[in-house]
Amino acid sequence: MAVTVISVSATAPLTAAASASPPAMAFWRNCLGFAVLGPFLLMIRRREVARVARGERGLLRREQWRPLLFGFLAATALALHFAAFMTSTRLTSVAMSTALVATQPVWQALIAAGQGVRTPRRTWAGLTLSVLGAAAAGGLDIRSGGTALLGDLLALVGAIAQAGYTALSERSRADVSTSLYSTFTSLVCGLELLAVCRLAHIPLTGFDRSTQLSLLGLLILPQILGLGSLNFALGRTSATTMSVLLLLETPVAALAAWWFMAQGIKPATVPGLMLIIVGVTVVVTSGVAEQATAQQRRHRSTGIPPYPTYAPNPPQPPPAPQHPTFPDTARQDPRVDWSQHTGDESPTVTLTYHGAGAFDTLFLRMPRKEEVDPNPDSPAEALADRSRQR
Repeated sequence: MAVTVISVSATAPLTAAASASPPAMAFWRNCLGFAVLGPFLLMIRRREVARVARGERGLLRREQWRPLLFGFLAATALALHFAAFMTSTRLTSVAMSTALVATQPVWQALIAAGQGVRTPRRTWAGLTLSVLGAAAAGGLDIRSGGTALLGDLLALVGAIAQAGYTALSERSRADVSTSLYSTFTSLVCGLELLAVCRLAHIPLTGFDRSTQLSLLGLLILPQILGLGSLNFALGRTSATTMSVLLLLETPVAALAAWWFMAQGIKPATVPGLMLIIVGVTVVVTSGVAEQATAQQRRHRSTGIPPYPTYAPNPPQPPPAPQHPTFPDTARQDPRVDWSQHTGDESPTVTLTYHGAGAFDTLFLRMPRKEEVDPNPDSPAEALADRSRQR
């Protein structure tokens, strides 16, 4: 967890220390990350990639064009996040840019509320604290004018874009694995950033030594070490704990900027930055408290113990009356059984941070229940069709 926080905290200082254009930095960061992690992710799901290449999965069936469209929009939101956030680090302080982009869970809660999801009171309280903190911290930039205010606004745009990426990913992740989806969105994001650089005549080569070292640091620290240590920690602790700990990115990044770039923090902005961190913490933890209460109620009514917040291999629950059939050679994830007993239609664990980009979202979906024809032509053919669909 310490390696994750330190690696992610290096994102803003490394970006601010470079001299290249922020869109070019965003392109190379995404391109290098895709070049290193893309083949690895495809290797993990090589059988799925082979089936897609042979057309056995029917990836582009008519009903899957809409999820593909949402995936393209998610990649566009991710490209906007990279461009806005990395530009904001040049216009405002590292502490302000990092704190404002960390409000992504607040905007994600607002998007969920707009979609009709019930929002707990604690979430609204945390949202209010975050807004007050952002207003207090950005008040000094408003009075001083200049580019600092524009940098604050771009950081907020980056946070909203990251929240939009998460919401769109939830809509588009239908029949594609996390690895293949992450590779697809990263590729689309890189191509879009390349198109922006070409249209704006932004040079992509000829960088000085400091920019090259910054790109290398972005690849090693947030993109590889940050992602690897995050996945390792998520197998041993809850996603909520990691989300709260990632809020330490703001003070750690500010300390790194002060130490290596002599960029100090204005004392007048400290109370506002603290309010932002407290507000986002309340938003992140509010959903967990409500979920725990709902699980306890279900446990009392059904006798089924609540699903633990973490633990990669939970014990098997009692078999359900109508258990989905799987091929004999397939390994069944034990969490699928638990998802049937929770009563939620689509249980989702989401952990996002701007250091990892497209490789940071984990989804747990319930098995799809196909409609069986009451008068099939052949029982063997019907069973084969259901096996292919799964």
